[in-house]
Amino acid sequence: MHGNRKLVPGVFKVRPAACALLVTATVLVGCERGSSGGAGDPPTGPNGCPAVHSRAEAAVARAEETDVSWDGPTSGPAAVSDKTLVYVAQTMTNPGVAGAAKGVREAARVIGWNVRVIDGGGTPAGIQSAMSEAVSLKPSGIVIGGFDPDSTSRQVSQANAQNIPIIGWHAVAAPGPSRRPELFTNVTTRVEEVAGISAQWIISDSNGRAGVVLITDASIPFARNKSELIRKELATCPGVKLLAYENIPIPDASARTPREISSLLSRFQSRWTHSVAINDLYFADAAPAFRAAGENGSGPPFNIGAGDGDPSAFQRINSRQYQAATVPEPLSQQGWQIVDEFNRAFSGRPASGYAAPVHIATADNSDGATTWDPSGYREAYRKIWGR
Repeated sequence: MHGNRKLVPGVFKVRPAACALLVTATVLVGCERGSSGGAGDPPTGPNGCPAVHSRAEAAVARAEETDVSWDGPTSGPAAVSDKTLVYVAQTMTNPGVAGAAKGVREAARVIGWNVRVIDGGGTPAGIQSAMSEAVSLKPSGIVIGGFDPDSTSRQVSQANAQNIPIIGWHAVAAPGPSRRPELFTNVTTRVEEVAGISAQWIISDSNGRAGVVLITDASIPFARNKSELIRKELATCPGVKLLAYENIPIPDASARTPREISSLLSRFQSRWTHSVAINDLYFADAAPAFRAAGENGSGPPFNIGAGDGDPSAFQRINSRQYQAATVPEPLSQQGWQIVDEFNRAFSGRPASGYAAPVHIATADNSDGATTWDPSGYREAYRKIWGR
């Protein structure tokens, strides 16, 4: 499947440039270190987990299919007029948050609503301030864009008391309505599917023998949960060793990721064969460190983003520059879904409960695209709304 990139089992690329350039390992405060495999090589033999590897290959083959038709809602209430939404963003530097906001704006233009985006700046104080401002505007609806609603529980309660419907994007762990916190619905792919297929891609790509670095943002419960699920799935293959479990908050990624990548290259050298991060943006920030160390853009390490799939990730993948794959969120579709879910709320109808299927994008199946969405969603929503 990825034969043009695969490592020969038992043989790992030597990184002389990394060894020459990176002498001192810098351990950053707050990083969580993986205890499995940090001191040893993957086991010998042709495959580290034949049965698990076989299942992973089959799952990856399904996820890499590109002819995916719309399987979401095809009926619902006609468009309600004269509504205003406020999209509160965790930080607009997070490409996933920004991509979903773009989809909301696009759909709102079609349905005839107004949208205002307030950027929380990625800090607790900034997000709380943004939510307070959103509630004070008394909009028709509020979007929680990529942060934990419990971090703004007072503002969420105020919105609930004023009967302002709230819809989350990656706000809680599961798609669909939420009672605690009270959300009309939460729009996301199923985190267990995204986490699972990301780990299965590594198992499949490595022939069940890999040394892995896992990067997360433990300050976001959704992201922390995703990384724990990835770690659990990786552990199903004894030949896959978790070398390091790194906690780098997304707002700090641009400053911390290059330093941490340099440290990891020095520590693990050729044992580091694959990486998985809860967000593609880490690999944008990692690229300069890989490049400075003389690493080949096409790997190893072979890097997969377990979420978002923003245009820059596709560009790295298509040009084979320090990212091999992504499990992209259908960001535009999810923005349209948010608008449709609000329309259902305003019409007294239940949430659709839809969650898009997982997909893996690589240079071999993306056909040069810079986004991924299931086909037919715009036409379906326009038909529902009568637009």
